[in-house]
Amino acid sequence: MKTKAIIFDLDGTLIDSLKDIALHMNDALKEFNLPTHELSVYNTLLGDGALYLAQQAVPKNSSKELIEGVLLKYQELYAKEIYSFTKPYEGIYDLLEALENQDLQLGILSNKPHFFTLKYAQMFFGQFNFSQIHGQKSDVPKKPHPQGALTIATSFNLDPQEIFYVGDTPTDIKTAQNANMQSIGVLWGFRTKEDLQEARAQHLAQHPLDILDIIN
Repeated sequence: MKTKAIIFDLDGTLIDSLKDIALHMNDALKEFNLPTHELSVYNTLLGDGALYLAQQAVPKNSSKELIEGVLLKYQELYAKEIYSFTKPYEGIYDLLEALENQDLQLGILSNKPHFFTLKYAQMFFGQFNFSQIHGQKSDVPKKPHPQGALTIATSFNLDPQEIFYVGDTPTDIKTAQNANMQSIGVLWGFRTKEDLQEARAQHLAQHPLDILDIIN
């Protein structure tokens, strides 16, 4: 079946946001006199939304109230300096420019809160034709639940099998599987090649332009 659309994850796929997320979560933890984490630890904590990040960042058996407090402080700090260190990965603009020349619909589906997802998409990718941009919303189950991906497929008026879902974590690969879409795991993001292979990614991309070869 011919590929007619691509849906991208955001963090770890289109943008390198690890340092900003880690620094602001560590600052939130300090506000509550909690232990902080090395930057490398956050590689394994990202991909399943801000609440999951807060739950994993605080000490085990922390109260619901503490988790919610850390989450709110993190979001407050993160909103103040939304792109201090964050930037698109090298080669992403080259990929998107090449995709503009093909008859493909483009979307973004992230577990990042919807407000921040829209903000980053507009900030870094406003010149590209992303017709569907969705972050985590309270009324939509987060990835790997397929609802968000299938909503985009419906908006595209496409069969899910005509769509590639591109992401950097097992959550993204499972999202593609659950939505009956084709999957591409990217190797420049937050997780390892072994993580993506274990999740049964159908394709792996070492560099953004590899995605062109895969979809063609």
